[in-house]
Amino acid sequence: MSRLKVLYGFHAVTARLRHDPSTVEEIFYDQSRRDRRMNDFLAVAKEAGVRLIAADETRLWGLAHTERHQGVVARAGDLPLAQNLAELLDGIQGSALLLVLDGITDPHNLGACLRVADAAGAHAVIAPRDRAVGLNATAAKVASGAADTVPYITVTNLARTLRDLKDAGVWVVGTAGDATASLYETKLDGPVALVMGAEGEGMRRLSRDTCDEVMHIPMAGSVESLNVSVASGVCLFEAVRQRSVKK
Repeated sequence: MSRLKVLYGFHAVTARLRHDPSTVEEIFYDQSRRDRRMNDFLAVAKEAGVRLIAADETRLWGLAHTERHQGVVARAGDLPLAQNLAELLDGIQGSALLLVLDGITDPHNLGACLRVADAAGAHAVIAPRDRAVGLNATAAKVASGAADTVPYITVTNLARTLRDLKDAGVWVVGTAGDATASLYETKLDGPVALVMGAEGEGMRRLSRDTCDEVMHIPMAGSVESLNVSVASGVCLFEAVRQRSVKK
């Protein structure tokens, strides 16, 4: 199997086993754990026919490079998700719902964004290849399986990609605290790409200038901004709400 990558943690590995066990080459597990959660997990893995390898803490850490593996580390191949923008757009049925991340460098934020994108039914998460975190094992664990269901597409030039989306009929909406229009005044019930910048810094200027429209999330409290994954969830689910009302 080519391009094997590491998955770790009960959620991430179990989600892959349920989604496509044929892509899992082998699973290393903590042989000292005898609790119910581990026993239930091993039963699922055995039923899927995946090779199980008992391992100690040293080996598990060496594979996952973190102590947060929960005693479960898998080596698995990639899933057949869309790998580029053309494949993505060709495969979308109905109105596109896309999440675009501009300058997100924390893998925990990326994982959480993938998770909310999956929950909202978004078709993909798009990010620049440079100045952004890659889809590493930490992001996959935080995503709790969403990294296997939501395409994560990296692009060389984000502004050009936004223009390509516009040419394909997708309305590109950016988010910024100083925008005049609010989220709840913005029409999101058609094909839309929501562009989220890093907390504090926001979108880069070129990304903002390329958007069709820019909106803000109304803030009633004392905090000035939201974590990018929280903001992504708020915006994505407002788009989902508008679509459900439109039907």
